[in-house]
Amino acid sequence: MVNFSLKGKTAIVTGAAQGLCNAIAQAYHDAGAVIVLVDVCDKVKDAAQAMSSEDAPVYYAQGDLTDTENLQNLVNECEEKLGGHIDILLNGAGIQFRCNAEDFPEDRWDSIIRINLSSVFFMAQKVGRKMIKQGYGKIINIASMCSFFGSTMIPAYTASKGGVAQLTKALSNEWACKGVTVNAIAPGYMITKLTENMKEVNPKGYEEITGRIPIGRWGEPGDLDGISVFLASDASAYISGAVIPVDGGYLGK
Repeated sequence: MVNFSLKGKTAIVTGAAQGLCNAIAQAYHDAGAVIVLVDVCDKVKDAAQAMSSEDAPVYYAQGDLTDTENLQNLVNECEEKLGGHIDILLNGAGIQFRCNAEDFPEDRWDSIIRINLSSVFFMAQKVGRKMIKQGYGKIINIASMCSFFGSTMIPAYTASKGGVAQLTKALSNEWACKGVTVNAIAPGYMITKLTENMKEVNPKGYEEITGRIPIGRWGEPGDLDGISVFLASDASAYISGAVIPVDGGYLGK
């Protein structure tokens, strides 16, 4: 029987205080994993408390993933809370800024690349070392539709997410033979706090996007649950280096 359970597994989920990664963390929790939520904002403590249950506590670690000098300490803190063993890493922290390319600020470019791409690598590197030693691990990165096409007015975000896709493949090439699979999920247009008012603010744009989605609607956070649990479970043992769209068919049209 195919094993989709995460019972007995441990997981770190970054960017998990809210939004899509919080929903993924909840899915891991429901599947039986012991989890540490990681985020830079204060909400991560409340998120962990809200997700915890009497028989299955959820832990948290607050820290800046771009602070490379202290990143190892953050990983060590997570490992300690997970009982000295890390099975799953979900790299989901990310930021966005919209601006014409000719006017895009250098500081915004640097900050987006640092959190969306560099922190993904360094977090994977530090956790990956531990996974290689134990001979087992599942690393899942959050990519984007922009891993496949250029979009407009988001050059830094597009560059970072294109990098995430290629980084996923590069790490898989080195680590899959050591028991550590590395894959990425590429969400399509999703309903989040950043997009929930688009229908009112930009109805034309909303209708154009929706019209291209064969399923006929935008995604919701729960639409990532299945693929996230699948890639973290033993059911995906022979999958590595994949960048999997969850987009309602958008890319195929």
